Amino acid sequence: MSGLDTLPPLREVIATHDLRAKKALGQNFLLDLNLTAKIARAAGDLSNMDVLEVGPGPGGLTRGLLASGARRVLAIEKDSRCLPALAEIAAAYPGRLEVIEGDALNVDPLAHLTPPIAVAANLPYNIGTELLVRWLTPKDWPPFWQSLTLMFQKEVAERIVAAPGSKTYGRLALLAQWRSEARIVMTLPPEAFTPPPKISSAVVHLTALPEPRFPADAKILEEVVARAFNQRRKMLRASLKGLHPAIETLLREAGIAPTERAEQIPLEGFCALARAIAAARAAG
Repeated sequence: MSGLDTLPPLREVIATHDLRAKKALGQNFLLDLNLTAKIARAAGDLSNMDVLEVGPGPGGLTRGLLASGARRVLAIEKDSRCLPALAEIAAAYPGRLEVIEGDALNVDPLAHLTPPIAVAANLPYNIGTELLVRWLTPKDWPPFWQSLTLMFQKEVAERIVAAPGSKTYGRLALLAQWRSEARIVMTLPPEAFTPPPKISSAVVHLTALPEPRFPADAKILEEVVARAFNQRRKMLRASLKGLHPAIETLLREAGIAPTERAEQIPLEGFCALARAIAAARAAG
């Protein structure tokens, strides 16, 4: 018995099912159930929420989410070795855990969960950023989720909450802060994991805003930001020249000097530029 529930401690689960973490799958297992329960609590009150979890592994966070009162949990796991351990959790929480074997990039959460929906996950390192960008850039807003509580490498977490002018400020910060409130709620040292990664990890909590902070077309904004930070050392008139023939004029219309660099421009400036580009393209 673990103290969190009537199931065995995670080390015992891993030994029973021979669940050595696979580097190819970006796995680093968090075995301290006190920590997984703390992460679940960081997600807020889940008693009236369905929860999407990606990469549950042996189910430490899954157990934390269910024990903290999540209405239902959908766990998507690519590693078939973990399924028997997750089946044991499902049996301990009848009707509250659905496990799908597959790739989270190919699963529609709304086909399995009922809003309101929260996302909570110790994301596999190799798909974490791609999943976050997808969740932040849906075609329609508000998104399917109300909040995201996600563990990343600490350097990725710092990029999500970064301010203009900092070295970590870039595409992730802008996409996250445009339509959500983002903050780091916890940091974890490498030794909290098995196997220990080379760097620390951090949990970021993002709450979806009802509307974007500033109006802009999501696709154009993402295009502008991606180009601007792909060549962040260049002046914007150079890094964005492929977006529109009159990019210098459009930059000035948005209140941005063409000689500025991407890291100097706040979110409001990028949104203004996205609107100017959209208007210029519509005018032909």
